[in-house]
Amino acid sequence: MRIVGGEAKGRPVRVPKGCRIRPTADRIKESLFALLNPLAGRSFLDLFAGSGNVGLEALSRGARSALFVECDRRLTEAIHNNLQLMGFSGKGEVLSLEAGIGLKVLADRKSRFDILFADPPYGEGYLTAMAGWWTGTKLLTERGFWVLQHSVREPFPETPPEATLRVTDQRRYGDTMLTFLKNHQES
Repeated sequence: MRIVGGEAKGRPVRVPKGCRIRPTADRIKESLFALLNPLAGRSFLDLFAGSGNVGLEALSRGARSALFVECDRRLTEAIHNNLQLMGFSGKGEVLSLEAGIGLKVLADRKSRFDILFADPPYGEGYLTAMAGWWTGTKLLTERGFWVLQHSVREPFPETPPEATLRVTDQRRYGDTMLTFLKNHQES
């Protein structure tokens, strides 16, 4: 696993042996960041961060800051080490928390992000759970949006009319889907 673009292009993302992760494929990262361009000055949240691969890529491509939420302490240590090795220590923060708790902590801190990326474990019901987690939170900046990476076999649930977020785009890459959501007032 490596950074595929920007300042740290080609640098390896180090992960402890024995950690179970499902890294975002290089071609999906390339497509994702082509859609997100430009990143300069934007804040990025990497939820279910795993190795931190996507948030590190965002920093490499010019994001102002990245916050990583991951519950596995071995992986959060690896993210800290990767931030340091790539020279991004001052731009990254790591929370060693479950994703839902991490979102509550960030909401309590009144944190706001331009891009919230989430890649939850496939097939474990997180897509439905996440709709409840973000309801009522104000984690998005005015022009901010969510990007969810999920299996095509686990489609994003229909959003009810009262939902604050709406699907604005979906892109399929083999068995992986990227779903983009924005506040419906911004659509």
